[in-house]
Amino acid sequence: MATATQMANKKKIFITGANGLLGQKLVSQLVEKGDFQIFASGKGECRLPGEGFKYVSLEITNASEVEKTLAEIKPDIIIHGAAMTHVDQCELNQEACYDSNVNATAYLVKAAEAAKAHFIFVSTDFIFSGEEGPLDENAEAAPVNYYGETKLEAEQSVIASKTKWAIVRTVLVFGIAHDLSRSNIVLWVKSSLEAGKEIQVVDDQFRTPTLAEDLATGCILIAEYEAEGIFNISGPDFLTPYEMANITADYFGLNKNLIKRADSTTFTQPAKRPLKTGFVIKKAREQLGFEPKSFRTAIGILAKQIILARS
Repeated sequence: MATATQMANKKKIFITGANGLLGQKLVSQLVEKGDFQIFASGKGECRLPGEGFKYVSLEITNASEVEKTLAEIKPDIIIHGAAMTHVDQCELNQEACYDSNVNATAYLVKAAEAAKAHFIFVSTDFIFSGEEGPLDENAEAAPVNYYGETKLEAEQSVIASKTKWAIVRTVLVFGIAHDLSRSNIVLWVKSSLEAGKEIQVVDDQFRTPTLAEDLATGCILIAEYEAEGIFNISGPDFLTPYEMANITADYFGLNKNLIKRADSTTFTQPAKRPLKTGFVIKKAREQLGFEPKSFRTAIGILAKQIILARS
């Protein structure tokens, strides 16, 4: 156990969205490292397993609550991963989306300025039009849906801040976490094919799918290096969802004949999706030593986690 003096000498790191997929991976990795005092915040009760962190219930869309909480904690680093991320829900509930993604970020930036904290903001490939990819950090943003618009506006408030900042852009994050109901492409393909269901998967969208553990590692590297600026943190493989589905089927030995090619016009969704994004991660590799898992290796990690979750 760390002594009170050792704890006092450790930097304080404050995480928003700690109950979510990225938040859980961040807390788990930080606890394992033991280099920081960890404050994990989320909406409502703590859904995080384990110990080694302090949980703080926080409504980030409440300006006075954000100001009061962070003034008391005085964090050295804030990793802001909380957001309204369901793209179609954002399109249909624009007021709630703006409040969660833009206003909340502005409140947290203000609190970070007061605490002189290093503000690390998690953003998305959906700030781009999807006309070309993979993209580097200098690519010009032009969102095609409301979710992307709010994340871009939040990025702009971070860039304009008077504190040390970094923006982490990521793509199609997947993984397994405790007490989470949302699926991902690997789990969906696996369960559908195991049930003998035919699935339609698009082959005209391109992404660099990102294992949640790798995204968490990238955020922590930025905190450790005290890095500033924009960083693309994603997986290394530039793939279509159709290719991802086939790699998943191959890995688990499932029937690939059930996977049918489709294109984006097959599906009607409230929010438009960018066709081609994906990231060039050269900067993160060179400046942070970031080395993500290949998509196939990431499936292997998920496969082990599925077995553990069932045992």
